[in-house]
Amino acid sequence: MEEVKAWLEKAEEDLVTAKVNLENKRYDAAAFFAHQAAEKALKALYILRFKKLWKTHDLVALLVKLKGGKRLLRFCDELNRHYIETRYPTGAEYTERIAAKAVRMAERVVRWVKRSVKE
Repeated sequence: MEEVKAWLEKAEEDLVTAKVNLENKRYDAAAFFAHQAAEKALKALYILRFKKLWKTHDLVALLVKLKGGKRLLRFCDELNRHYIETRYPTGAEYTERIAAKAVRMAERVVRWVKRSVKE
């Protein structure tokens, strides 16, 4: 359970980092850290359920294994795009609206994971 707790704490830290970047108009970084927060939260639940770490960055694949709902699946699909596009100068143009939406989606994923861990 310590490993699960560590992953959840890191997810929360990344969520804070995403919000700080959003406030500072670093929209690409906000979206990237939103993805990271969701990824680490999902990995925490994966470790809890399957007793091992799955080294993937694909939020949809993680969520499917964890049997998440359709709305979360849509969020994960959208967050997946931010993993690559945010890291390169030729990636998508990030706006406040896009980054804020990514942060909200990540918050929902993290909340779902925390509820699932408590069950």
